[in-house]
Amino acid sequence: MRRYDIYSVCMVLMGCILFSGCYIRNPEKDTTIRSGRIDVGNGSLWYEEGGTGEAVILVHGHSLDHRMWDEQVETFREKYRVIRYDLRGYGISSSQTEDYQFTHVEDLVRLMDALQIDQAHIVGLSLGGFVGADMLGWFPERMKSAVLACGNIRKTPGPSQPMGEEESARRDKEIAALKEKGVDVMKKEWFEGLMNSGGSRKQRMEKPLWEMIEAWDAWQPLHKEVRVIAGLDAWEKLQEKCPEVPVLLIEGRSPHNRYSENPGILDYLPQGRQIVLDDCGHMCNMEQPELFNEAVMEFLGNL
Repeated sequence: MRRYDIYSVCMVLMGCILFSGCYIRNPEKDTTIRSGRIDVGNGSLWYEEGGTGEAVILVHGHSLDHRMWDEQVETFREKYRVIRYDLRGYGISSSQTEDYQFTHVEDLVRLMDALQIDQAHIVGLSLGGFVGADMLGWFPERMKSAVLACGNIRKTPGPSQPMGEEESARRDKEIAALKEKGVDVMKKEWFEGLMNSGGSRKQRMEKPLWEMIEAWDAWQPLHKEVRVIAGLDAWEKLQEKCPEVPVLLIEGRSPHNRYSENPGILDYLPQGRQIVLDDCGHMCNMEQPELFNEAVMEFLGNL
């Protein structure tokens, strides 16, 4: 190939990266991966998708990003159209601000609208599980099913109860204490907590887990975050609706990982059930990806 031809190819590839909707072809499996950004009001979300069939949307945990699903996407793409994205305030999506009220679940619905997805299977872990539970309360009609791993309904104030003076003063103290301790120390403690919850295979996730936490800008603990989780607002609606959405709760069982054996959310989910994966902790999808993938694929396949 002549020199200017190589330059032309490089410029085309750079153009794909700069504009949303970039396509990357994997010749070995002949699959197409599409990535881009969608506007969500006062910001944008980065997303990636591939595969065909019903939509499966992966929602990551706090302090992490879309990379936590690296060991799920290829398996899920064999049968489904799989979308993973960075929540607002994480990864390469837009930053948060203290004065703009939004919720992660409303951002998720906007993402679905932009990608012309009427209904999707939502798979979330930890913070992603909170978002999935919010969706069961607020937008169950947009869900084909939900997998909530190591996190479901979060019974904290939602947007209907903005931060008051007392909470604001408490957050000022917490932020000052964190700055005094140091963000790097906090990140290390957070990382060690996630690692310590694990079982015999936890070392396999050490490197990718730390890479995500190290890259995280820690905006959330350093600022007065708005009510990004619908929390009690969604819980109220979920109790009223008792949605018929099929729901699978997944927890990890290890000596250092605690979970509820009878989660209250199941009382309001007629098609909900819980399973427990042995020898793994909070980050079960990264620690025991084979078990996690098998459980999710079996659940989706039996719907």
